[in-house]
Amino acid sequence: MLLAGAATACTNGDDATPAKQNPTTPAAPKPVPALSDTQARAVITHYSKINNKANAQRDRALLDTVEDGPTYAMSVSDYTETEGLPKADRKPYKPWSYDTSTAKLYIPRFTAGQDRWFAAALSGEKGKDPSRIAVFAEQPKDKRWELVSVVDLGSKTLPDIALDRTGYATAVTTTGNKQLVADANVLRTAVIDNFATGGTNTGTKVFDPTKASKQQIKVHDKTTRKFGKLGTTVFAGGTNRFKDAYALKTSDGGALLLFAHTHTQTDAVAHSGLQINPDKDDNAWLHGIPRTSVTYTFVCTDAATVPAKAAPSRLIGYTCARTDASGPPVGSAPTDRA
Repeated sequence: MLLAGAATACTNGDDATPAKQNPTTPAAPKPVPALSDTQARAVITHYSKINNKANAQRDRALLDTVEDGPTYAMSVSDYTETEGLPKADRKPYKPWSYDTSTAKLYIPRFTAGQDRWFAAALSGEKGKDPSRIAVFAEQPKDKRWELVSVVDLGSKTLPDIALDRTGYATAVTTTGNKQLVADANVLRTAVIDNFATGGTNTGTKVFDPTKASKQQIKVHDKTTRKFGKLGTTVFAGGTNRFKDAYALKTSDGGALLLFAHTHTQTDAVAHSGLQINPDKDDNAWLHGIPRTSVTYTFVCTDAATVPAKAAPSRLIGYTCARTDASGPPVGSAPTDRA
């Protein structure tokens, strides 16, 4: 039994008063690993197996049993794009799998009731170093693990994730975390700015120049100039349905954050008499019909390392997929192409 304080000596030795006692405080729930190393590798193997089956037939329902979030949306968009192509242009599907022997696992501990997830650095080629970071999250309702995020890395150098003496990682808060210089919302805004302005407003202020960050800025610079005087291209943030983010503590006290964003790209002709002629990769959405403007929607997954001290973050990778395209059609009479 816990005592409120030590017994106080009395002036009369025959009249001692016992100290007050408080009820015992329940022990805080002890965090336990989301799953074991062996179980995590089994999850990855199962994912590869089912993903191959689903991809071979573009089976959305089957894919939905092993993917969720932005990753599922991006995969379905690939299915949709393929189905819009003439059959002669559809490439035969080639089975693949993640190499669990080279996988680097980052498994956090969680208390009862917390959502469980783990991250893994993975390679899709046997014996090759990992080239992407993935997050698998448990779906308690269905009692299964699903891939919810995967990011292609811009470098073979993996982030230095802090591991405890038993090899487990530490999950950290992704928003409102005062111990980090930037949270998921700040990073997301900066990434969108890389596309929208070439990093002018916040992108180059939040991020150090990295291969991934410079690539986003290059996409902005190159794409906004592609029409010359015949048309314009404007990038902007889009409605983001995927607000979940995941973070692991790094050895320097900072964190690796994995998050998603959505942005749009609107192409438009400069004046009447011009038209945008969709290419075959747009058939699924635009059906080959010329347009005066086209707005593309992209869903993307991003990964960044964030320091604990005042210093820029580093965007270490991102992956995007076009998930929609729309725009007002024009007549099909031949005109200049924008």
